[in-house]
Amino acid sequence: MSTLQGNLPEPNLGRDLETADAGDGARGESQGRIIFRRFMKNKVAVAAIIIFLLILIFSISAIGLGPIPGWWHYSYRQLNAQLNQGAPTLTLWPFSLGEHPFGQDRIGKDYFALTMRGIQNSVLVMIVIGLFATVIGVVVGALAGYFRGWVDSVLMRITDIFIVIPVLVIGVIVGQTANGLNAFVLALLLGLVSWMVIARLVRSEFLALREREFVEAARVAGASDIRIIFRHILPNAIGVIIVSSTLLIASAILLETAISYLGFGIKSPDSSLGLLISSNQSAFTTRPWLFWWPAVFIVLLALCVNFIGDGLREAFDPRQQRFSLRHTKDQPVPEPDEPAETASVGRAAGS
Repeated sequence: MSTLQGNLPEPNLGRDLETADAGDGARGESQGRIIFRRFMKNKVAVAAIIIFLLILIFSISAIGLGPIPGWWHYSYRQLNAQLNQGAPTLTLWPFSLGEHPFGQDRIGKDYFALTMRGIQNSVLVMIVIGLFATVIGVVVGALAGYFRGWVDSVLMRITDIFIVIPVLVIGVIVGQTANGLNAFVLALLLGLVSWMVIARLVRSEFLALREREFVEAARVAGASDIRIIFRHILPNAIGVIIVSSTLLIASAILLETAISYLGFGIKSPDSSLGLLISSNQSAFTTRPWLFWWPAVFIVLLALCVNFIGDGLREAFDPRQQRFSLRHTKDQPVPEPDEPAETASVGRAAGS
């Protein structure tokens, strides 16, 4: 048995990536370098992750994080006298932030500080929801898809119970239950009710992969079920998991926004992007800038996460091939009266 186990191949994602990129000189590279190089080829994804990090770093550096102070001289909890009826003081030419670049809310709080705090909380909520729900969904989907039988029936019936209830309704109930808790605890509770879609996708992927030859070879070699799930099948399902988790993260910020808008999410004096829109909805016609800034950052964060997910899908999944118009134009075209196969053979013989 030891000889058989030593001679059996262990197909994994790294070898698939090397095979897919062999034409680019990738043979012999480590899996991490191949994934990184494939991701860097996607300029949109690279730009998205740069913008996302710049927004997050800017918000942290502006008002600080926890005991670490920021460079902005106003706090999001501080009440100030109204200046110019709370209008924004930001000017692009000549560039100047002014006293209150994003303006002030109805009670005089600096809206720049409130928006930066809202970005921090919204990013925290979306990342915690995405990671926590992904872990639960992957575990549930992997167990259901691999073991099938009664395990699959029980886990999928539990999933069906959660999935038929609208996520927003569950989120409102969770938000009401978590009233007064911080953003991290709220995100954990929302993650407990956001894993159903990714669980179904992972289950379907495991149902297909468990019948592949490399899984049968691992069973013959004496590998345990846990090793087969996490060492052999899971790396080959990483593309589906990455896409699903990024879509989940992108929708998490919209879920938090909706819950906070309804008044069941993060509470004042803390701040989130959804809470800012909800708190100032009555001032839409008189002070529209109170909606512009939270809305702009909500859209930017959601778009960035979606573009990053597309780039990670192409990097992790060697079967994903992007269409290139330039490469298509460079391909030789056969003569009108010559079949494509004949032209290809002729070129090969000539070379």
